[in-house]
Formats: sequence, C-alpha cells, structure tokens
Amino acid sequence: MWKPHAPPPQRITKSPDPESQQKTVRRIAQIVKLKPEFIDKYKEVHASVWPEVLQQIKVCNIEDYSIYHDPGTGILFATFKYVGIDFEGDMERMRENAKVREWWAMTDGFQESVVPGAKDSASGSPPWWKELEEVFYLA
Repeated sequence: MWKPHAPPPQRITKSPDPESQQKTVRRIAQIVKLKPEFIDKYKEVHASVWPEVLQQIKVCNIEDYSIYHDPGTGILFATFKYVGIDFEGDMERMRENAKVREWWAMTDGFQESVVPGAKDSASGSPPWWKELEEVFYLA
C-alpha cells in the first residue's frame, strides 16, 4: 500500500567556518611613483623591512610579494598573491597595525601616488598604490 513520503529533514544553516572555506589565490599588481631623490633610501629601508611589518603582511594572507623599480620612469611595480578569504577585512587589519602605519608614513614620503585624490597608504580610499588590470596569465 502506498504511503506518503516523509518530509525531508529540516536543514540547519549556520555561518561558514572561515577555516573550512576554500582559500583562493588572487594575483595583484600595483604601481606608484618613486621620487628620484629617495631611490637609495627606499632600497635601503626595503633591505631590512621591520619584522612587525613582515609579520603583518603574512598574517593578512599576502604571499610571494615583490617590488620592482624602473629607473627610467621612476615607477615602482609591486606584485603579490592574496591567499585569504576576506581581502577587504585583511587590508583593514593591515591598516589597524600601528607599526605598519608608521612604515607607510615613512615610505609614502618617498613616493608620489598616481591615483587622483590619494592621500596616503593608511587612508585606504582612494588607494595610494594603483591596482593594475591583469590582461594575460599563463600558469
């Protein structure tokens, strides 16, 4: 004899556990202009980046970070991989670190932003470094 199907069990939903979410890699490239009178100083401070800054970069899910300099144009080209799940949140955590803000205050003085209206790295919006569009990638 036919019996009606039991209703499906009720699903309980909860916020996903950030540790269980799959992290994706986001490649980011940025530029800013280095003032010519600060080329040597910029290289000097980057030869020994403060440990607190390096640690915060890692905590904020940034890996494979490099900065290149084009002496002909003065452009600094930075590239890194973001491997977290909340880029905006991680960048806010970066801005909240007093030692990072101190580092940015120093290095921003060596640079000139190419983003109209940018004030400094700590402000966040508009950004100090201009993000570039990726037009090609081969893994």
